[in-house]
Amino acid sequence: MAAGDEQQQAHRPGAYKQKNKQHKHGKHRTKGEIGRENKGRVAVMALTKKQRREIRKMDRRNKANQLRRNKKDLVLTEKRKLGSRDGPPHLVAVIALHAGVDAGSVTKILRGEGVGGVVHEDQGVIGAKDSFGLVLPRFKQRLIFYRPDTADLHSLLDVAKIADSLVFVLESTEGWDSYGEYCLSCLFAQGLPSHALVCQGVADLAVKKRTESRRVLSRLVESHFPDARLFPVDGEQDATLLLRHLSAQKQRRLGFRSRRSHLLAQRATYIPNTSQNGTEGPATGLGTLCVSGYIRGSPLQVNRLVHITGHGDFQLSQIDAPADPLPIVTAAPHLVKPGRDVEMMHGGDGDMNGDVRVLMKADPEKRESLQAEAEVDPMDGEQTWPTEAELEEAEEARKKRRVMKVPKGTSDYQATWIIDDAEQEEDDNDIDSCDDDDDDEDGMIEDEMDGDNESQDAGSEYASEGDDGEEEEEEEEISSTGRTGADQKYDEGMDEAEEGEGLRRYREARANELFPDEVDTPLDVPAKTRFQKYRGLKSFRSSPWDPLENLPTDYSRIYQFQNFERMRRRILADAASEEEGAMEGWYVTLHIVDVPPSVMESFQTGKPLVLVSLLPHEQKMSVMHLLVRQHPSNTEPVKSKEDLVFQCGFRRFRASAIFSQHTSADKHKMERFLRPDAPTVMSVYAPITFPTAGVLVFKQRDNGMQDLVATGTLLSCDPQRVVLKRIVLSGHPFKINRRSAVVRYMFFNRDDILWFKPVELRTKWGRRGHLKEALGTHGHMKCVFDNQLRSQDTVLMNLYKRVYPHWTYDPYVPAPLHWVKREPPPALCDIDME
Repeated sequence: MAAGDEQQQAHRPGAYKQKNKQHKHGKHRTKGEIGRENKGRVAVMALTKKQRREIRKMDRRNKANQLRRNKKDLVLTEKRKLGSRDGPPHLVAVIALHAGVDAGSVTKILRGEGVGGVVHEDQGVIGAKDSFGLVLPRFKQRLIFYRPDTADLHSLLDVAKIADSLVFVLESTEGWDSYGEYCLSCLFAQGLPSHALVCQGVADLAVKKRTESRRVLSRLVESHFPDARLFPVDGEQDATLLLRHLSAQKQRRLGFRSRRSHLLAQRATYIPNTSQNGTEGPATGLGTLCVSGYIRGSPLQVNRLVHITGHGDFQLSQIDAPADPLPIVTAAPHLVKPGRDVEMMHGGDGDMNGDVRVLMKADPEKRESLQAEAEVDPMDGEQTWPTEAELEEAEEARKKRRVMKVPKGTSDYQATWIIDDAEQEEDDNDIDSCDDDDDDEDGMIEDEMDGDNESQDAGSEYASEGDDGEEEEEEEEISSTGRTGADQKYDEGMDEAEEGEGLRRYREARANELFPDEVDTPLDVPAKTRFQKYRGLKSFRSSPWDPLENLPTDYSRIYQFQNFERMRRRILADAASEEEGAMEGWYVTLHIVDVPPSVMESFQTGKPLVLVSLLPHEQKMSVMHLLVRQHPSNTEPVKSKEDLVFQCGFRRFRASAIFSQHTSADKHKMERFLRPDAPTVMSVYAPITFPTAGVLVFKQRDNGMQDLVATGTLLSCDPQRVVLKRIVLSGHPFKINRRSAVVRYMFFNRDDILWFKPVELRTKWGRRGHLKEALGTHGHMKCVFDNQLRSQDTVLMNLYKRVYPHWTYDPYVPAPLHWVKREPPPALCDIDME
């Protein structure tokens, strides 16, 4: 048989043979059939995925339950700890919101015998009105009642910052007056703790009118306190219900005080420093202030700095533990559990006899420094002797660089848009404009306004000369009606200087609203000299601006974080996990060194002494940014760089801030006035404070009163935030062609036109263009636009420069005078701008 006749091998398909889907005949296998075919075999991967998915879901659910349970236990622990043996006494501030009510009558009822408490008259705040300690054995609670002076706004705000609960005393029909409304605005802005509403005089009304009075008062307070309960306190039974409510109510957590240990001084002694020969120093010298009180918030470390509100930052030398002056006395003392209860009743590490023990002393090596400003070396910027490599690099850069004449302080990328002018005088580089251009611009506006006023006055005088007879008749009629005396009495209470200053501010604000940032080019000074610190930007959003160029000298005195938000999270996390130092609820005595005697004098006059422990870096100066809104009660314009009073957290200081828009860009436009319709960022030199913290901004008048102008929160600490001031130069089309136009009145000489030629132009109707050439020598210029102009259009040029706040920080703020309600000033639309 031949070889070709052998039987051929059959083809065997490989792994890549195409397999088509089977026809769906409708007879699908059920899960049972699949299980019987697999005979209990389960794919390992499917089992692992299923188990992993189920376990992951259960883990997430258990973790969420654990976190919820831990937070609930923490809140319950803090609530049960307040006022008990293991915590500080419940600090209650009684505040009267109406001039017709007496908060002292409420405290008098609370200390009555029918309440069932033990009153300790000598355990309140020394020197304060109606301050006493109250121990309630039935509730196992101890409280300290404090009644601040409502007329002193600083004292009221300081006590409200550390009080556990506030008791507002309302009038039975009106609730609160205008000053009470003003106090509530300040308290809501800085953060309101737990509170209760109290009214008196309901029992004196007729039985039929009591329900109606309660209904009217409840409807009145609903706008400010929607969930608050109104307690009538006319007897000791009502006082018992109020005390039960204060002991069991939910405590509102305020972030700025819960992260820092704070203390209200109940007792204080002052020991003047001794000189080297052992004699006491002069009365104006410094000394050691020993302050006793209960620690609240978080543990207090002896090496940390403490801030006394209104007086400054100080260091601690040691912390003592005297006996607790306000223990909870039970009916059966032998039932008191030994251990921490007994230890806390007798002052921590103190012995049972009440001797004062030293808890801890400051370590000079670990104690934080009081240095608030960085040390400036005047020789730091001097040039050292260059090396050979540096000389070679400088020579190569000099050969490649184009020599140009630019204003003093101009960087390389700033000079890219400046045209080299061979005929420019050498003296131009030495001319510097005023450091604050606002004053010059305000002077121009004032000159224009004064000229208008003079013309109006001249016209009125001319008219009055011709109508002497009529005016005499009118004067006789007015005097006959008897209104002259009332008008004269009204004029006696008016300050003409303040009225003139207010009118000038309203005119400036109105002019800035109608013509934002527009300034007039001076006739006697070249524009390139007057505006040499300004530059043009192709795009305000995308054009670069180096935040480290041409920084002022004050920036060498401040501190800056590489990443402020990361530092804030780390410091607050460390503060929350601290377990060393004097614990919360201990009654301690702090020894504060190098304190001026004015602090003790203020405490002896009855003002509260509030101490707070500072976090790391919070004593150092930097540029702080505050996000605020204008308060509705303020109707007067607030100008940028104006001296204002700030209350930021526990700090109170005076400073000059600059205003800017609140945007997410890398450059922010400066605002000349505080805008009433949008949030504004205030940038100011101030000590570092870590958010969150409430901010109150006051404006102090010449007569010593302080008006609330803005409220908000602390935004960040960022010295590299670029705030740009814009000025707008305007010109008017003289001759209009298809796409070009001759513009005048923007500049008045040829050199200025050539200097600002690279800057882009725009118009109020949306056209964009650029300078092409100068026509003549009197400031006429030919401009080209993207479309034809209209005759009523205005040509504008935007110029920018970076601005910085003024270093006017002052930690000592004088106490405001008593608040007096004023009539609102006239609206902007009612002022004649002619």
